[in-house]
Amino acid sequence: MAEVILMPRLSDTMTEGVIAAWHKQVGDTVKKGEVLAEIETDKATMELESYKDGILLHIGTKAGGNLQVNDLLAILGTAGEDISGLLNGGASAAPAATPAPAEPKPSEAVPVAAASAPATSAAPAVDPASMEEVVLMPRLSDTMTEGVIASWQKNIGDTVKKGEVLAEIETDKATMELESYKNGKLLYQGAKAGDKILVNDLLCIIGEDGLDIDAIVNAVKNPGAASAAAPVAEAKTEAPATSTAATTAPAAEAAVVNDGRILASPLAKKVAADKGIDLKYVQGSGDNGRIIKNDVDNFKPAAPAPAAKAEAAPTAPAAPAPTAYSKPAETGVVSFDDVPVSQMRKVIAKRLGESLFTAPHFYVTMTIDMDAAIAARTKINENAKSKISFNDLVLKATSLALKQHPKINSSWLGDKIRINHHVNIGVAVAVEEGLLVPVVRFADTKSLSQINAEVKDYAQKAKDKKLQPADWEGSTFTISNLGMFGVDEFTAIINPPDACILAVGGIAQVPVVKNGQVVPGNIMKLTLSCDHRVVDGAAGAAFLLTLKSFLEEPIRMLV
Repeated sequence: MAEVILMPRLSDTMTEGVIAAWHKQVGDTVKKGEVLAEIETDKATMELESYKDGILLHIGTKAGGNLQVNDLLAILGTAGEDISGLLNGGASAAPAATPAPAEPKPSEAVPVAAASAPATSAAPAVDPASMEEVVLMPRLSDTMTEGVIASWQKNIGDTVKKGEVLAEIETDKATMELESYKNGKLLYQGAKAGDKILVNDLLCIIGEDGLDIDAIVNAVKNPGAASAAAPVAEAKTEAPATSTAATTAPAAEAAVVNDGRILASPLAKKVAADKGIDLKYVQGSGDNGRIIKNDVDNFKPAAPAPAAKAEAAPTAPAAPAPTAYSKPAETGVVSFDDVPVSQMRKVIAKRLGESLFTAPHFYVTMTIDMDAAIAARTKINENAKSKISFNDLVLKATSLALKQHPKINSSWLGDKIRINHHVNIGVAVAVEEGLLVPVVRFADTKSLSQINAEVKDYAQKAKDKKLQPADWEGSTFTISNLGMFGVDEFTAIINPPDACILAVGGIAQVPVVKNGQVVPGNIMKLTLSCDHRVVDGAAGAAFLLTLKSFLEEPIRMLV
């Protein structure tokens, strides 16, 4: 029965893929694990491996062509099979399997019945690939090696339709939906919600009632187990006969089969590295001897292991050495706490993750001479009821600089850029659970004492968990200050939809050159993170120059 392969979603932001190259042509025989094509996504060029044996009957587009996610990519089946129903529309693919072939297939129905009976080895006589869909953990991003089942949208026994969401899978970059490519019932789940599965491990099985699920699971998890049993048995029977037989066997097994450049799929290379297998000893079964994952899985250097043990047995000094080194490891206690992720932390992870991975950040750092600001603050606080902080000075200076540089006071809204005429500055406040950003509204119109009182009020509300949504909504720019923690400088992630965020370091006394002489000076470093979709480097630098002028000559803020 023909298998329809749709364009997979190979990254979290992928909407279409370009066929960089076809490794198989129409009419070629394809084996499970062989590379069908190289697909260029928005992030990388990746290899697409076949999940089924068959003959390539149709390709959706030539090399260089592009397809939308879930468009028809290829069709695998048997020679001479009628695929016109699949080409006319994906929806007709399922019915096409039932009308005419229903009568010619009684010969296949007999083995199915025999397989369900507890008789003998009738199960291998039936090709399970024609009856069920074995779904392996897909590689949903270019750096993904494993996925976490965030949730199952279908439970065992549920009816599944092609295109319906089976599960939500959390990758190293995002949580993504996995859609079914086949109609049927969900018969098996390879992991529970919250469990991890390696890429290409068994995720689930979709099919019809009556399938021998245990046999299918064993076949997927232990490919070639039956064929490997015979050589192992022979090795065991020959071992006691002669010691020379045991020593010659490893030499044959360890023969180098790949002298020069080793052709292997990326997945095969990773699995081999994980298992410590040298690919030069592995015989490839793919095109031109290309090594695929199954070749690595089936590679069993069984003979060298007993030989090593047989030689190691007579050497008595080798035994106490490992035990001597293992004793210190037993003195420690493995201990940890698993802390559930709070809703605040989930929101922080989601928003800032989206910001960093979607907004092209660039950073501009400038050093500020704070001598005049320190002197001005000392004068102001001599008669002030509430002590003005350096953060208050930075916030006021920033608000005035933003009025002169409206591009920095902008917001990215996807299909448009909003240049804000009002200045609402978000002030990052650290709390035990994470980070909150209350907003000082119309900061450019407020005095230092008003800014001081408002920031203190917000900080107390944040610690008491009394902030309201209106208190943290509507920022046009954000300031994050870690100077009070002794941080010299750092870079901050933009708080969307703002176009920029200012990272403020601490004031440090260092030697500086003034009027040709080295004297003590107080400097502070500011780093502006900019969204390059909105702000260019020159605009970011010009803003920092204006901000520098306000802080180095605070009297300018009164003009």
